[in-house]
Amino acid sequence: MSETPADLKYTKSHEWVRDAGDGTVTMGITDHAQAALGDLVFVEVPEVGRKLAVGDACAVVESVKAASDVYCPVSGEVVEANEGLADAPEKVNDAPYGDGWLVKIRLDDDAGMDALLDPAAYAAILDE
Repeated sequence: MSETPADLKYTKSHEWVRDAGDGTVTMGITDHAQAALGDLVFVEVPEVGRKLAVGDACAVVESVKAASDVYCPVSGEVVEANEGLADAPEKVNDAPYGDGWLVKIRLDDDAGMDALLDPAAYAAILDE
């Protein structure tokens, strides 16, 4: 069973978002996504300053099984990227909701947070 922390919002494509309460969010891929991908061998995160819109491919995760785009669940500007993943992509496998985060984003006014799933709705998708 995949871990689904209650303090996060989720997408159907298995990204998570943590609201910092200061106009920024942290995002990454869910425990379910990292488990499905298997051992990650490469992670590419966006550059600081990049503008992202909902649905933009914003990162790439590559495992021994496949390479996958990660899609931005909100709109805003990248204020920090987890550069440490370049040397340690396994952090996403080990702690997808902790040290394995991908990017921090300063939200636009119409960021898209309302369209995200709560933990119960995301868990229901996983159960399908």
